[in-house]
Amino acid sequence: MGYEKVVLFDGKDLSKWRKAHTESSPAEWIIGDDGAMTVNGGDIVSTETYRDAHIHVEFWLPYMPESHGQERANSGVYVHGCYEIQVLDSYGIEKPADNDCGALYSIYAPLTNANRKPEEWQAYDIYLYAPRFNENGEVIEDGRMTVLLNGIVVQNNIVLHTNTPGGETSYRVAEGPLLLQDHGDKVRFRNVWFERL
Repeated sequence: MGYEKVVLFDGKDLSKWRKAHTESSPAEWIIGDDGAMTVNGGDIVSTETYRDAHIHVEFWLPYMPESHGQERANSGVYVHGCYEIQVLDSYGIEKPADNDCGALYSIYAPLTNANRKPEEWQAYDIYLYAPRFNENGEVIEDGRMTVLLNGIVVQNNIVLHTNTPGGETSYRVAEGPLLLQDHGDKVRFRNVWFERL
């Protein structure tokens, strides 16, 4: 018996997404003929939630040679809506920091730079062990996360002792959605799904 796979975006519609920070406003991202969705009109959040999960997200970064640092094809994948795995054109950076692609934003730098060049499709595979709570809602065990970027481990069983800035859920949760960030750059996403573990 396999794990349950939930497809959040198959290139056809945004029915499993809503605009973040709203109850039910529809997502406004643009679906292209190539079956990818392009950032537009604010963050989006999945209507499906999960606890422990394997999450798969593919992304494409525009080439922005005139931009630098956080202005270079910026977006983010928020696990449980509160832990941001940074999306950024960090190609060629010798020692990536905690705000480069593959980072748990502002907390953990990636172990290595696994970025491909902009305008090439890239993939995150994220393995989440969700936080555990007692009957009073207090955290009794921190969550953990392992992240592969393009098949290379960039975060290895990191402890999720706090949430990252931004996102929809501003605190650690036992179950949450996937949020994709609109940071103003025309980043594209495709083939987004998760398996409940």
